Amino acid sequence: MSQPNKPTTDNPASAFIRITGVTHSYPEGNARHLVLDNTTIAINRHEKVALLGRSGSGKTTLLNLVAGIDKAEKGSVTVDGLELTTLDEKTRTLFRRQHVGFVYQFFNLVPTLTALENVAFTLELNGVRGSEARERSLALLERLGMAGKADSFPTRLSGGEQQRVAIARALVHRPAIVLADEPTGNLDMKTGEDVLAVFHEVLQENNSALLLVTHSLAVAGMADRILTLENGEIAERDGDFAW
Repeated sequence: MSQPNKPTTDNPASAFIRITGVTHSYPEGNARHLVLDNTTIAINRHEKVALLGRSGSGKTTLLNLVAGIDKAEKGSVTVDGLELTTLDEKTRTLFRRQHVGFVYQFFNLVPTLTALENVAFTLELNGVRGSEARERSLALLERLGMAGKADSFPTRLSGGEQQRVAIARALVHRPAIVLADEPTGNLDMKTGEDVLAVFHEVLQENNSALLLVTHSLAVAGMADRILTLENGEIAERDGDFAW
């Protein structure tokens, strides 16, 4: 991805997302709260990685760094050769719009747009207009069981329905990277299983890399690898454990 509007497709076996030696903190009173401490992660193209950790451990911060929402204080965040920490805010926004799908924990839907318009807006920002944007958006909403709510505004949707719209919005432009923060946290078990199945199918169809934050081992089970974040450090887990 040497330029934000021109993703590369060569060398698929190499690390697609590389977080190297990243340190990041937030102000907390008169001090700084360290959430990432020389953190390093490598994620291959099309790989699905789940990230588990206690609340406040820095999981969402990691997602924001990969999305280019935040800039690391130290270290580097590289996506397909593009070093995000060297980009200005405008270029990071363009990168995120074109190449990242973000499922936020608290939806972040536009309240003045219908469910369909919220999803189609992502395509419109990327130059897809009119009937094509509507058709692609409606098709994905239908797969997620939301076609009947396409013309509803977010305030008329339940939390679980809003979450499904947010997932459709994140996936509709076929992003190279999907970042998901508790994507089924507002869904009941059966709906969550159904939505995860569609989520997995669409990731496969789009050949997207996934970095998924969750507290659920069942949700993490869809990933190729499970990582844990504790005290700013990453570890790989392959056994049973609980938080």
